[in-house]
Amino acid sequence: MGKVSRRLALRRADLAGGLCPVPEECVEVLRHRGTVPVALEHRVQGVTAERHVFEAALRQDVEWQFHGVEWPADLRPGVLLTIAWRPAKDEVVVRTAPLVEPLRVDGAAYFHEYDPKVVTREYAPGQANWSKVLHTVRHLGRVFDDGSAVFAEADLLKRSRLGRGDRGAFLLRNAVAQLLREGHVTRVVGSVDPTGHPSYPGVDGEEAAEMLLYAPLVEPGPHPDEPAGEGSDRREHWVNGFLRKLPPGAQPSERQLSLHQRTVEQEELDDAELPPGYTFVKKHHRNG
Repeated sequence: MGKVSRRLALRRADLAGGLCPVPEECVEVLRHRGTVPVALEHRVQGVTAERHVFEAALRQDVEWQFHGVEWPADLRPGVLLTIAWRPAKDEVVVRTAPLVEPLRVDGAAYFHEYDPKVVTREYAPGQANWSKVLHTVRHLGRVFDDGSAVFAEADLLKRSRLGRGDRGAFLLRNAVAQLLREGHVTRVVGSVDPTGHPSYPGVDGEEAAEMLLYAPLVEPGPHPDEPAGEGSDRREHWVNGFLRKLPPGAQPSERQLSLHQRTVEQEELDDAELPPGYTFVKKHHRNG
């Protein structure tokens, strides 16, 4: 068997459990061994090169995984790993790839290349109702390659687990209002096919449907010397108006265009025109 190399994304459970995904092609060769040397080659915060070797056990829990890998603290869910099995050296090499410049994705610092779809899916909801609804959109909605996601608003009540009847509907309305106000999501019109699968922009011949659109807020990240904690400041605070990138083909609403123009006229924003493919989120008070 020759060298095998695959690129896979880290999941939240991998980071929490010291697990590493295994290319299927390696399983038959390695499954009967007690331990396998796994070498992690990584640049801390994209800068300082390190190499650590772990004697990992190969186990199956639905999928095959290496157990016993100690992941560096600067890795986030969705970071891409190149996993290579080298029979000649009798080891598995796992590499991360640093970004040219660090990024913040919805406040979480990323120093290494990542899969936007996995970052969106791996969102961990908090106890707040708005967070549970956002989790529904990101985890159960249709996710695009850039990490944006859509979910039909009519299906939120039965999928967000906020309760049934009038109370559940009341909690959902408040949660959605907060998500819209704080710029986590935008309300758009898309379409659903006969199975309920959503599309945005809408597809001719499908039933039109109001949807919540989530698009990740991607900004320049911190310098490696700065704190890089996920959501480094979750206290109540004011958030200035900002631009949020939309998925391909999407357009800002007339309301967002008007809000952007008004903010520019009030000299609270330098951008005189809204760039193609972006919407505007007005200044608001955010609880987390």
